[in-house]
Amino acid sequence: MKTIEESVVTAMDGSDKELFPYLPYILQDLWEIGADPGVIIKLISKHFANCADLKVLDLGCGKGAVSVRVAKNLGCSCYGVDAIPEFIVFAQQKAIEFKVGHLCTFETCDIREKVKDLTRYDIVILGAIGPVFGDYFTTLSTLSKCINENGIFIIDDGYINDNSDYSHPLMFKKSSIIKQIDKAGMKLVENDIMDREDIIDSDDYIFDNLKKRCYELIEKYPDKQNLFLDYIKKQEIENDVLENKVIGTTMVIKKK
Repeated sequence: MKTIEESVVTAMDGSDKELFPYLPYILQDLWEIGADPGVIIKLISKHFANCADLKVLDLGCGKGAVSVRVAKNLGCSCYGVDAIPEFIVFAQQKAIEFKVGHLCTFETCDIREKVKDLTRYDIVILGAIGPVFGDYFTTLSTLSKCINENGIFIIDDGYINDNSDYSHPLMFKKSSIIKQIDKAGMKLVENDIMDREDIIDSDDYIFDNLKKRCYELIEKYPDKQNLFLDYIKKQEIENDVLENKVIGTTMVIKKK
């Protein structure tokens, strides 16, 4: 099993776990660093009538943008967990700023361990966190006890078109994902495709800020120049993947 540092860096499209302690600095200008809160709010509203009664589990919550906005807009009770302490502190501050501190709880922990003790959630969100738990079958099987019988998973990810020759070590073809979901005793009930122009706009904004902070770190730590330049390059490659080679999507999955 990967260390939590390796898993977090992979989720952030990096390749060297040495980057882990620098991520709060690199991403300091960004709040929404994963899934689109607006899309998730829309999907929750579509699949549930009385949102104020819902319990939401936000795994790999980052800086809490999804949980805080879901709580603010829908009145849901949200519990977000992430491995980066600075992100959790930021999320707690945002919850207070948005006046949803009574609805949002955030904790620093390894989500792979924490989920062993979590049950009875109406919604489990995995917002662009990558294969922390493994493939779709392993992820859904592992997390199935966290969710109520009528609950849903909301997973922000990308998939490869079945007719594409492209391959990616962390992504699957759509048909493979559907088979894995079925094998886990679940079904895909909605597949909200991201607009490509929106992806490009978001990627550009994130990359500009990320690149600026990486160059600041190069000035401060010249001996680690290659670490930060490599991360910039990895971001350029992943942006090209997201914008041109895969389909960005937010999936709603539930038990059969």
